[in-house]
Amino acid sequence: MLENAIYGKRRSGDPAQSCNVSRREFLKGGAAVFGGLAAASALPAFADDPALFPSRGRWERLSIVSQHVKAGAIKPFTLLHISDTHLTAAYPDEAEGLRVRAKNRSRTFGGLQEESLRDSLAWAREHVDYVIHTGDLIDFQSRANFDLVRKYYGDAGDAMMGSLGNHDFFHGQKVETEETKGETRELVQAAFPFDISLQSRVVNGVNIVTLDNVYGEVTAEQMSKFEAEVKKGLPIILCMHCPIATARIARASSRYWRKTNLKAVPDMENYVRVYKRDGKRTDTDEFYAYLEAQPLLKAVLAGHIHVTVADRFSPTAIEYVIGGNFLFHGQEISVS
Repeated sequence: MLENAIYGKRRSGDPAQSCNVSRREFLKGGAAVFGGLAAASALPAFADDPALFPSRGRWERLSIVSQHVKAGAIKPFTLLHISDTHLTAAYPDEAEGLRVRAKNRSRTFGGLQEESLRDSLAWAREHVDYVIHTGDLIDFQSRANFDLVRKYYGDAGDAMMGSLGNHDFFHGQKVETEETKGETRELVQAAFPFDISLQSRVVNGVNIVTLDNVYGEVTAEQMSKFEAEVKKGLPIILCMHCPIATARIARASSRYWRKTNLKAVPDMENYVRVYKRDGKRTDTDEFYAYLEAQPLLKAVLAGHIHVTVADRFSPTAIEYVIGGNFLFHGQEISVS
């Protein structure tokens, strides 16, 4: 369990309010926002000269896929979609277990996670209007990691949206369930400047909805909130951590995670629309069935499996899954 600490207050504001911030306004404010964030970090930083591909150009370490979503926007806009950064920080005065985990997991993810995130946000500042991060910004809960959450969301405000991942809730519990997630929900909510259950934002006539489905589950309360978003009558882009397992997405995940010595392999069976297999429906099954039949849904953005893959989810929507940001992956999505 986490050591006692004061984690700060949520940023005030209505998460459902309409935001039609132009790219020009975002870029004007973005330099101060992201530049200030980088300078303000009290945590260990990487050298200014990148250790990875030091002779490459400024953005050549990034692996950016280009996608297009035709959603019916009043005015076109662009997004950078990233996921699974897996920041692994712990302060020297935190519990020994956290410090050991930070060292080991930093080795697992290559040690350049914060460098990749900074590069991604700097690229976004020059090239897109908004950023969406679909979870696992941090690899485990620590005071240092929560401070990094505040640092990188911070004053970015309307320029950065997000959803939660399973690792954002990880605090050493052996079993990851909705119940164990609830043990630290208040701490997590205090660190992230939006409603972690479900939030929405209207951008140029398109409703961007972010949803917490981190253990492959969607609750009845979330279903009710999503139905309220549908009643607005606007085209929807749904953003969540765990992908819905279409055949292509499940195959891509299984091929990537084939090694048998991995302790924590994403189990795509948790995210398959089970109602198609055995006829029994949970609240999650009901949600995915409702979602598949929803004509206002224009795209699904997800992460979790560390693979970049796309597949059609419904007659009106393609699901776009992005690989790990810790590997410098991202996708630019133009919305028209």
